[in-house]
Amino acid sequence: MIAIVGAGRMGEGIALAFLAAGHPVLLADVKDRTEEERQLRRDEVRTRLADRLRAMFGHADALESLTLGDRSAKELADATVVFEAVPEVMAVKREVFGWLGTQVPESAVLASTTSTFLVTQIAELADRPERVVNAHWLNPAELMPLVEVSRSDGTDPAAVDRLVALLREIGKVPVVCGPAAGYIVPRLQALLMNEAARMVEEGVAGAAEIDLAVRAGLGPRFSVLGPLEFIDWGGGDILYYASRYLTGELGERFQAPAIVEENMTEQRRGLQDGAGFYRFEPDGVPDYRAARMREFEDIFRLRGPHLHDGTPVPVRPEDD
Repeated sequence: MIAIVGAGRMGEGIALAFLAAGHPVLLADVKDRTEEERQLRRDEVRTRLADRLRAMFGHADALESLTLGDRSAKELADATVVFEAVPEVMAVKREVFGWLGTQVPESAVLASTTSTFLVTQIAELADRPERVVNAHWLNPAELMPLVEVSRSDGTDPAAVDRLVALLREIGKVPVVCGPAAGYIVPRLQALLMNEAARMVEEGVAGAAEIDLAVRAGLGPRFSVLGPLEFIDWGGGDILYYASRYLTGELGERFQAPAIVEENMTEQRRGLQDGAGFYRFEPDGVPDYRAARMREFEDIFRLRGPHLHDGTPVPVRPEDD
């Protein structure tokens, strides 16, 4: 049994992901409500999940494996993995983890979906901190493949392995990272979004032009080549010199980290040197390049029509 504690948007999305993969799911709403309010909430959640399942598969048969519950749900005693998806308020999480310690088996993995608190902070709330992991899903959780799994030095490796295996089983792509603020994606996207907003503020380009530049360029590129792989693909020397130029023109936020300068001076510039952030065997480079180019072709075969059809973004006149 997969248990999800917290029946908001994230909780519903995680429930959909496991239902779609054939797992029995308990979705527990732990907010204080009257019995009438609880029943109304259950009806609303069930209707939303049924609609999403029909949109995804043409039917809602998987809903038969869903149990909607609350703090009294006896199914918690059978949970193997519990996802905590309550609001980002430490007092609320402390209360929920204290309660979970009395409800779920000692062998259950406790995975917080928090995007705000470090796994080291969350683990302090549990009676057995070694079984606590952060599992950061991206919205919409039922569709986005990535789940960032954050562990600390005190996390039992077996708990991480079990969670990673479960996520892979349902078709997700888990990546494991340490207890650092912002995980991987939120930290990267915060920089990108702030810089995009800054360009609008400076009059570099309008919002629509910047968004189209990302959709038609940056987005497809980084969906095939991750940012570090792209450094090696194009050459670390390009980033090195571009960073120096942009730092002089736009400020210290564009200064390259030490690892980029080290790779440059030690002739680890990527494909051209056979090593960078990755190591490249010369005999395999032609096949590697060809495979990546096929991925680009596939993406633009799918995305091309949408990028060229002029689909507008809903616009509200600035003087409204």
